Amino acid sequence: MEVTLIDQDKGGNSVSFMVKNTTAAFANALRRTVIEDVATMAIEDVEFRKNTSILYDEIIAHRLGLIPLTTDLKSYMLPEDVDEDQRESARCRLSMTLNAKGPCTVYAKDIESMDPKVKPVEGDMPIVKLLKGQSLELECGAFLGKGKEHVKWSPGHIFYKQRAQVTIHNDKIKDKESCVELVPNGVLVLEGGKLAIAKGKENDADMCMVAADKNPEGFTIEKTNDFIFTLESWGQLDTKEILVEAADVLGKKLDLLAEKVKNAKAIEN
Repeated sequence: MEVTLIDQDKGGNSVSFMVKNTTAAFANALRRTVIEDVATMAIEDVEFRKNTSILYDEIIAHRLGLIPLTTDLKSYMLPEDVDEDQRESARCRLSMTLNAKGPCTVYAKDIESMDPKVKPVEGDMPIVKLLKGQSLELECGAFLGKGKEHVKWSPGHIFYKQRAQVTIHNDKIKDKESCVELVPNGVLVLEGGKLAIAKGKENDADMCMVAADKNPEGFTIEKTNDFIFTLESWGQLDTKEILVEAADVLGKKLDLLAEKVKNAKAIEN
């Protein structure tokens, strides 16, 4: 297996990479691990002390829970990994407060965190608008959690596609110009009267299927064992942290599976 970086933004919130010589089963396992098993911080409980805004407590609590929080995986533990009497300790629960009086718009940046490392990713996310005389006072607790419990703990969005190998039979294609127009993103070009995959567009060659539907004898499209991933972080963790953590979690799951299979065989024997 070989991993090749294709593209990455400067902020570390988006990355594209290729995993070569693998299977669809592994590609999907990695995708699901990122979405479901990489832990992040999110607000889980809210205690309202005063709320005279137009929104019900439940609506505000729901909005607070969906605010992405920067995450420090080294300082906090998952509630499931500690004893029940330790789940309210500083190792699991981070206290955050919000006090605002109208007239104003309350934003995510108005939330005060007891830990400067954990705060809203986007401070300008609006929570509620307060009119004159209205106020909002609350305390909330943020915990580590996983996307399989609730999407608010999911670190980002990841998807993949299987890279295609395309062979173009120019002698069997009559209307080459229409093929160029059919395939989006400039993947196909005409060079010296012959169709070819544009330089730098090799990873998008699967888009030629649109032209192949109209000219089935002109294209041979074969699947490869290479998979192209795109990962976008919501900001709790950067893409590198997400992938390293996902690889670690997936590795531990595979080790556990191998151990259980080994024990099962030992029992049979």
